[in-house]
Amino acid sequence: MKFSNLLRQHAAALRALLVLTVILGIGYPVFIWLVAQLPGLRDKADGSLLEANGKPVGSSLIGQSFTDADGNPLPRYFQSRPSAAGDGYDPMATSASNLGPESIVDTPDKPSLLTLVCSRSAAVGELDGVDGARPFCTGGGVGAVLSVIGPRDARGNVVHPTQVVSVNEPCDTTKTPFLNTYEGVRVECAKAGEDYSAGLIVPIRGSAPADPAVPADAVTASGSGLDPHISPAYADLQVNRVAKARGLDPDQVRSMVAQHTDGRTLGFFGEPRVNVLELNIALDAL
Repeated sequence: MKFSNLLRQHAAALRALLVLTVILGIGYPVFIWLVAQLPGLRDKADGSLLEANGKPVGSSLIGQSFTDADGNPLPRYFQSRPSAAGDGYDPMATSASNLGPESIVDTPDKPSLLTLVCSRSAAVGELDGVDGARPFCTGGGVGAVLSVIGPRDARGNVVHPTQVVSVNEPCDTTKTPFLNTYEGVRVECAKAGEDYSAGLIVPIRGSAPADPAVPADAVTASGSGLDPHISPAYADLQVNRVAKARGLDPDQVRSMVAQHTDGRTLGFFGEPRVNVLELNIALDAL
């Protein structure tokens, strides 16, 4: 190939690069930005920011915590659902816990999903004055799980237990296990550093109601860790506490909840939901 032909081809490629850079790298983004500034779209394009007293306090699309400096819930505010994003609702660390339904045994450095659910349910119950009991949870707010040790049959079931350990209740924090005996064997609390995985892991349902007073979204995080909504059931659970802390009539607070409850998307997608930040801002404005 002649040098002149090679030069023309490279010059044509360079011109195409420059033209496409101007169109796609500059023109198209500017066009999209201009479209986003149209009435009705600008607010969403700018992050759906919410203001209080003329200052931005957050986004309606991203949840946040309403706690004091020590992480304790502020009684005057509706509380969001738990978050696994960073230290909680960190947009730069959006994530889930990646714990599934089989996560029922605690480890020294990480509680199981079951214990997280149990402890959160107990905390919400104490905060809002309801029964925080849940199936498969101890009264102390950890997973009610036993390791049953002994000879097994062909199916793997323990036929004659020789030792039974409450694996999520360490001896240094619990005086007695949640259950006294299991199949005639005294239940022991777990000892620090001991491995009980050789036993048959048995979750104990307990006597808690099948429909707990504390709803599921109060004890589990969303997949993104940034969900700004809670269920109407969780909001209703918090009405009396918020009303008392603010000196308001519970019916007035309940009416505010109804005003900030969105129905199913398009009438059939998802579930009704309450935007916590919008609701708290409206309460502060009263």
